[in-house]
Amino acid sequence: MATVQEETPAATAPLSAVNDFVIKFANVNGSGSASANELFAKSILRMGVPVSPRNIFPSNIQGLPTWYEVRVNERGWLGRRGGVDLMVAMNPQTWDADLAEIEPGGYLFYDSTKPLPRSRFRSDVHVIGVPLTQICSEHYTVARERQLFKNIMYIGALSALLEVDPDAIEKLLAEQYRGKEKLLDANKQAFHLGRRYVLDNLPHPIGLRVRHADNVGERIFVDGNTAAALGCVYGGATVCAWYPITPSSSLAEAFQKYCMKYRVDPVSGANRFAIVQAEDEIASIGMVVGAGWNGARAFTTTSGPGISLMNEFIGLAYFAEIPVTIIDVQRGGPSTGMPTRTQQSDVLACAYASHGDTKHVLLLPEDPTECFEFAAAALDLADRLQTPVFVLTDLDIGMNQRLCAPLAWDDARVYDRGKVMTAEELEAGKEFGRYKDVDGDGIPYRTYPGTHPTKGAYFTRGTSRDPYARYSERGPDYIYNMERLLHKFDTARSLVPAPLVRSAAKPARFGAIYYGSTSPAMAEAIALLEQEGLALDILRVRGFPFAESVRAFIEAHDAVYVVEQNRDAQLRSLLVNEFDLDPARVPAVLHYDGTPITARFIARAIGERLRTANAAQTSRAGAC
Repeated sequence: MATVQEETPAATAPLSAVNDFVIKFANVNGSGSASANELFAKSILRMGVPVSPRNIFPSNIQGLPTWYEVRVNERGWLGRRGGVDLMVAMNPQTWDADLAEIEPGGYLFYDSTKPLPRSRFRSDVHVIGVPLTQICSEHYTVARERQLFKNIMYIGALSALLEVDPDAIEKLLAEQYRGKEKLLDANKQAFHLGRRYVLDNLPHPIGLRVRHADNVGERIFVDGNTAAALGCVYGGATVCAWYPITPSSSLAEAFQKYCMKYRVDPVSGANRFAIVQAEDEIASIGMVVGAGWNGARAFTTTSGPGISLMNEFIGLAYFAEIPVTIIDVQRGGPSTGMPTRTQQSDVLACAYASHGDTKHVLLLPEDPTECFEFAAAALDLADRLQTPVFVLTDLDIGMNQRLCAPLAWDDARVYDRGKVMTAEELEAGKEFGRYKDVDGDGIPYRTYPGTHPTKGAYFTRGTSRDPYARYSERGPDYIYNMERLLHKFDTARSLVPAPLVRSAAKPARFGAIYYGSTSPAMAEAIALLEQEGLALDILRVRGFPFAESVRAFIEAHDAVYVVEQNRDAQLRSLLVNEFDLDPARVPAVLHYDGTPITARFIARAIGERLRTANAAQTSRAGAC
């Protein structure tokens, strides 16, 4: 068996690190690599070392490039760092771009069955060649088996190179193929073929290594879509209407799975839920509006193009004051955009969805734990406020597994159904004006259909009306309703999740605001800036309308950088608009190439500005 190793040692010393590196797998979509790459990430997790994997895949079924990046970090940094320490290059089409990503002194792992000229490599990268195709050809005759087992084979090779515990991988294989002994034995054979080749033929381990640790604790490994689906179940949702769209489809599918487990009557076997895959997004939001009007807790899940189609019904729910929960798993736009890439690109579209004067409640979770919590909270808020409530996640949170705090639920929690007038209250003579503010918070009372045979009925319309739901085009009636809606929106300010502030260790002239999936990269970026002696206070926005503490945070600093993942600085625009800010006080830091933002990007972008500002201050002080 031929071996191919680097003919000339790399000019740069090899990287050396224990439980702290980035490995990236470059594959061809449809090659069956996803499960093998996930197996690798989970095996390190089983060794007690935190990992954060991210799947970057194309929007076609097969043939185009796909990548799977795994951040291994014992300290627990879960954001993308930036740069790659070990590239597993399995796709010849992306070879040059993959090679360019490797850090100086890093490693390139490739299938060396067909030798490559020295010119195809970098002099500062250490090359590891394993003839995977040749080994597969010698042991397997079926073409599809050769492809699939090649993936498991490189996991075996990596286990020897990085000292990943082989027992952890074998246990995962046993769990994956429980009851399928033939498949289990075949995968174990492929795993050991790759591992044995390295042990017999190559220097091992390399400078990057994995050691057993105990840094995972009680945290769980789950994706945001699954967590949000569970939040809807625990939050009392009984109706879901949706239309398939990447990257939100798995949320509705998970909701169905958990409803089949938790929402089936144990005696009669009857389903206590309704899930409808509608003919399009317009029909799905229409069904949810109808269910909400009827008193059910209902939601839909979609992405940016779906929000665009839903606008008219969203406006109806806002003006007719019907509870609706919309979970928007954001992706790259506009139009079809980048269906399988991540962005925070729907903030403005959701905040002001539909024509006319509208303002909607937004919840902005940072991880699967908050996806669970905020999905349940959105159902409460929609009922309490009688309005559409948006939960804005994105592909990075929704479709990638993340280490996070366990999902917790208080069984004593009572759903907040808001102001619902009962038959007893109506019978006792309590006045009912469907759109009348009687408590000073802008929120009127509603009744469920059929509450009382003669009282509490009203006509639901999308046209203007008076406080008693009677059609009216009188200016005063319209203004009363619109101002009451605005007052209700202000009431929501104290009900949405409060922003979280972290102050620097020393007084800071500058701050940063961020939200959602930017959170893990921001946490690490702050640590990088602190290593340089640069102080920065940070605030994470978790809901809209903004709390007044957000304005106070901005006013307390010379400037506040708004970090987000879109081109047009959408959260910044919302801050400027809502607080009537001078835009110069909130400079934008923007990342929008479709990949999750990195800690290095944030630290570099903000660090350059802080150093410039500090140098200017020092210069002025010297002049004085």
